[in-house]
Parts: sequence; structure tokens; C-alpha cells
Amino acid sequence: MHASALWVAIGTLAAKEVLFRYMRAVGERVRSSLLIANAWHARSDAAGSLVVALGVLGNLAGYPLLDPLAAAIVGFLIGKMGWTFAWRALHDLMDGAADRDEVTAIRETLAGTPQVMGVHAVRTRRMGDMIVVDAHLEVDGALTIAQGHAIGAAARDRVLARHRVLDVMVHLDPLPPAS
Repeated sequence: MHASALWVAIGTLAAKEVLFRYMRAVGERVRSSLLIANAWHARSDAAGSLVVALGVLGNLAGYPLLDPLAAAIVGFLIGKMGWTFAWRALHDLMDGAADRDEVTAIRETLAGTPQVMGVHAVRTRRMGDMIVVDAHLEVDGALTIAQGHAIGAAARDRVLARHRVLDVMVHLDPLPPAS
């Protein structure tokens, strides 16, 4: 084995790690699960390059057994990463719920809508990179239907403007008028 193979593996490791960090940052900024998954693919390539570099280094140092061992580890890493990506994609396809922080932020946006007195039964499900939301809003029971509808529409518009939400379905629960 030639020492140039070691330098190629180290160069690939560095390039893939830089690519991972850049793509992950952009993916998180634009909230693209596809870009984030691709970033992790670059990270798995970087990890594979590290193992390859160690295998080549071991081979150059007189330990030829490290070369096939490195190949087995790279194969395991590829399999594990593939399983992880497949599981996440399956979760997205099966309408998995949004994460807790996102649900909390959506709940706060709904609660911050003028004349909304409470929020409960917030349910979310993912549709690709977007979210579909169902929520119950508590409003003054003395309001007219038109007033209640306007509050529900305002809450929906606020969520659509602030979050990666495809649609919001609100249900209004009337509270007894304050005495």
C-alpha cells in the first residue's frame, strides 16, 4: 500500500467534515430535513474516511489485518447510517408528530392571539418538511359566531406566518362569560 492513499483519506475526511457542517447549518436554517439528512450522509463519509485512514496507516505500519478490519467497520457504518435515514424517512411518511419544542412554539403563537383565553388539545403531524396542526382555542362564550370565526382565522394566520406549517385547523371552545 502506498502512503498517498493515507493522504487521500485524510483529505477526504477534512472535506467531508467541512461539507457536513455547512450543509447541516443551512439545513437547520431553512428547516430542510432532506438537506440535514444529506449533511449526515457527508458525516458518515467522513467517519468512513477516518476508518480508512486508520486502516491504511495500520497497513503501512506493518499490520495488514487492520485493512480488512477497517473495511468491515466502514460497512457497518454504512449500514447503520442507512438504517437511521430509512427510519427517519419512514417516520415522516407515517405522519409522525412534530418535536416538543416546535409544538410548544406553536402553542405559544396560538395563545398570543388577541382574545384567545386558552389553548389545549394541540395535535401535530408531519407531512414531509411541513406540519399540520389541530388545536382547540378557548374564547369568550358571549362572542358571536362571526367574532369567534375572526379569532380562529387570526390564530391560524399567525401560526402560518411564523412556523413551517402547511395547515391549521382550529376548534373554538366557548368559556362562560366573566361575571
